[in-house]
Parts: sequence; C-alpha cells; structure tokens
Amino acid sequence: MEGGSADRAGMTRRRRARRLLLSVIGLLYVISIPWYREPGASPEIWFGFPDWVAVALACYVGVAVCNATAWWLTEVRDDDPDGAPR
Repeated sequence: MEGGSADRAGMTRRRRARRLLLSVIGLLYVISIPWYREPGASPEIWFGFPDWVAVALACYVGVAVCNATAWWLTEVRDDDPDGAPR
C-alpha cells in the first residue's frame, strides 16, 4: 500500500513542478516584450544585438529549457488510449 501513496506524492510533486514551469514560461514571455524601454531611447549593444533583442533571445532560450523540463516531468503511459498526460 505504501508504494501507491509514494507514487501519488511523486505525481503531485511533478504536477506542481510542471505548473510552476508553465508559470515561468508565461512570465518569460511577458519579460521578453520590450515595453520597459523609453520611446526613442537608443539601445545598448549586448553580444552584438540591441539590448531588447538579447533579453528576448535569453527569454526564449529559457522558455525552451522550461518547456523541455515540463515535458520530461510529464508521464504519458503507453496504455493510455488518448495519450493524455497524467
């Protein structure tokens, strides 16, 4: 019986981690929008890109890593007829 409760606890932790990662993805998308810049301000150059482009690219890389991690935490069993994550 203990194995079942341990499995449920692990699944609950995975769900929470997945939800947190999805929230981080949403936050990164919001941060990637350059609305914090003053109109007409000249951009600084970071790594050969304007600062707003470098921030957006860093956010998109973060989104890719968070998305890959969220899918890694998602359990999809072969016996599920619709392939829905658990």
